Amino acid sequence: MLSGPEAFLKTVPGQTIILDQAGRLGHAREFLELAASRFLDVRILTTTTLPIGAAGKSGVARAWPPPATLAGRIASVWLTPMTMSDLKEFGVTDLRRRMLHGGLPKFLLAPEPPGAAVEGWADAFWARDIQEPFRLERGAPFRRLFELLMAQSGSMFEAASLAKRCGASRPTVSNYLAVLEAASAMHVVRPYAEGGRSEIVSAPKVYGFDTAFVCHYRGATSLRPADLGALWEHLVLNELHAHVGRGAIRYWRTKHGSEIDFVLVRHGRAPVAVECCWSAADFEPAAMRSFRAAYPGGASFVVTADTPDGESSERAYGPLRVTFVSARDLVRMYQSLPA
Repeated sequence: MLSGPEAFLKTVPGQTIILDQAGRLGHAREFLELAASRFLDVRILTTTTLPIGAAGKSGVARAWPPPATLAGRIASVWLTPMTMSDLKEFGVTDLRRRMLHGGLPKFLLAPEPPGAAVEGWADAFWARDIQEPFRLERGAPFRRLFELLMAQSGSMFEAASLAKRCGASRPTVSNYLAVLEAASAMHVVRPYAEGGRSEIVSAPKVYGFDTAFVCHYRGATSLRPADLGALWEHLVLNELHAHVGRGAIRYWRTKHGSEIDFVLVRHGRAPVAVECCWSAADFEPAAMRSFRAAYPGGASFVVTADTPDGESSERAYGPLRVTFVSARDLVRMYQSLPA
């Protein structure tokens, strides 16, 4: 098909073609561009865990931007792990189950946490999506980094420490992280620093793509109360990814330890601050006060697991006003802010 794409497309007028894992096909980009530009009655649906055009290239592949001439004819949909709306569709009401089992449907619906199935997924991920497409030969340090990043998911990326633990150089570890980010296995959240103050300006935070993997590599087969806040932060990030995208999401931290979980950047507008708390009672306003002293004027949200959908509330902490919301309402209220 890909060796003679034009001849093939002439044989399927008006039909729908489904390609699985097109990112591993060497000429998928050219095939899709040809179909979109000259065979307008042919519809193509494709899945991929890699950026289109990544296969067969060394280094780190970036997402393929379709030519401007094909605007409106090619669209991408990022399928994140299951969102809050997906959970309702599947009849899952226990957020602890979503955290421990993760958001991949097969894992979530299984009677027990995935355990060994996570290792099988990781084996296939290395062999199918990483080793050949990115031309990586040393599996051991790459797998070790994958495991370490999952275990410390949500922490700042410290290349020197991770390189030592993986038995690799700092540049190699940084390149591995870029590969994992390109494959959407790790999410890199970069710092927000616009004020020239004592802020973290370069060190990113890294999140594993799914909480089942985070729990597995932390050795958790059940959840303790102390686990819930950090895992809830992952679920909120997943919700933002599904509805807002990656580009606008940052975090804020000062060298004195004040931190805001997520900052949503809006060009020409004040940034939106998002704190994640398992319970509304867990919220401490000190960090939000510090952030709003530096960046006044934007919306400030606290996303909690015990705030029901449709029942957001505003609380005042002196001059600081904070809106407590559910994860679904966070998205809805953010999207309703003036552009």
